[in-house]
Amino acid sequence: MNLYKLTYKPLGSIAVLIQWPKKIEKDILKNISLFRHKIQVDMGEYVLETVPAYNSLTVFFDTARIKYSGVVSDLKEIYASKDQKLLTANKLWKIPVCYEDEFGLDLGLLAKAKKLTKKKIIALHSEPLYDVYFIGFLPGFLYLGGLAESLEYPRKDRPRMNIRKGDVALAGNQTGIYPTGSPGGWNIIGNSPLRFFNVDVFPPCFAVAGDKVKFVPVDKLKYEAIKKEVEAGIYKIESEIYG
Repeated sequence: MNLYKLTYKPLGSIAVLIQWPKKIEKDILKNISLFRHKIQVDMGEYVLETVPAYNSLTVFFDTARIKYSGVVSDLKEIYASKDQKLLTANKLWKIPVCYEDEFGLDLGLLAKAKKLTKKKIIALHSEPLYDVYFIGFLPGFLYLGGLAESLEYPRKDRPRMNIRKGDVALAGNQTGIYPTGSPGGWNIIGNSPLRFFNVDVFPPCFAVAGDKVKFVPVDKLKYEAIKKEVEAGIYKIESEIYG
């Protein structure tokens, strides 16, 4: 595991905030993911939860069992360890998306601004394997890195008040999927019929930081068929081991 110069800060009295260089890049994502796995295995007795972000990891610990100074000492020792046994394989999730006009509300806007056809925008958006950096904003909202530079576009000055569950959107150099209906300022280019957060299953969100996502274009007929299977609880998201 490559080592970065990390900083460790108390987050109240119950957690340690570990910070990497302020960059959004794959190497840092991989470093955070591996460190997180090591923590969960080696410190599971008193670590309650770990929460990753673009360039940080928050470690919540049991204050009845260990002091802050002890946690930081253990974290530094584990991070410096050269043990590679915990390298783990993540998953590649294949997410069906319908980009037809009734769902791609901002496809026309983007096509005009980028001087591209709608078909080209769909091809550029669905081509990459996106990295799941972390989950936030809304439960199940996947922050994805890897958007083509040619699709980068600012978020809206005035957010929509009602965005549909499953809307696929982009803003800046990111793309993501709204897991529930909500206000939002990202540019909507399609919709997925999947459920991205389900309190009735464990874990409630199928993807984790370090996984990858591939968008798979589907037509309206296929979209409706998948939606019915999702609602019936019989649809299985296509995935494969990656890495």
